[in-house]
Amino acid sequence: MDEKQEMGFWDHLEVFRGTLIRCLSAVFVLSVVAFFLKEPLFDILFAPAKSDFILYRIIGFEPCEVRFINIELASQFMVHLEVSLVTGVVCAMPLIIVELYRFVAPALYEKERRYSVGVLSGGVVLFVLGVLLNYYIIFPFAFRFLAEYQVDPMVVNQISLGSYVSTLLMLSLIMGVLFEMPVLAWFLGKIGVVDAAMMGRFRRHAFVGLLILSAVITPTGDAVTLMLVTLPLYALYEVSIFVVRHSGD
Repeated sequence: MDEKQEMGFWDHLEVFRGTLIRCLSAVFVLSVVAFFLKEPLFDILFAPAKSDFILYRIIGFEPCEVRFINIELASQFMVHLEVSLVTGVVCAMPLIIVELYRFVAPALYEKERRYSVGVLSGGVVLFVLGVLLNYYIIFPFAFRFLAEYQVDPMVVNQISLGSYVSTLLMLSLIMGVLFEMPVLAWFLGKIGVVDAAMMGRFRRHAFVGLLILSAVITPTGDAVTLMLVTLPLYALYEVSIFVVRHSGD
């Protein structure tokens, strides 16, 4: 900690500049690699829209092949760039976290360093689990429902490429962020905003709130999908109580 304190403002700024350059360089390089891996990248992206997707085979849904349309001249290229950039950021995230930790670590006490490593690692794992839950379960259900929904048989669904990609990425981000609940609870517990007893008293309220939130982010309207989202989130709430209870150990 002393070494960090002895550094001046411009020294800190120079160190942060190096950290930022390394992070942006990693994102750029990995985005370029993703751009040239277009075929496997979009195979993964379009898998939930295909009738042989693993979830549909397990449940036994009837085939529902969908062909996407593009109505703007540069739309496909821009979607390709967007997906490549997002892939680059996601793949570079471990390095970004390590670099940011290296920047702030000298200012932390030994005990704080141990906590921060665990919190960062747990946060990354939880974010990935949230994204995987969306990719394999939530989004396929939502996509199939919305792709087949019609207000009248004369209205044919023609789904744009941009709409599909943006919905998938948005839901993945939302689920990834929601799965950070234990990390947020740990932080709030550390600064004294919440405690385990208080969270325990609001279990019922939390369940109803998470149920409403799940209904908002899953537009399918069926009880199965609603529970598939609500139950993991509520389980994370219980995990959050456990984390807060033991955060002072």
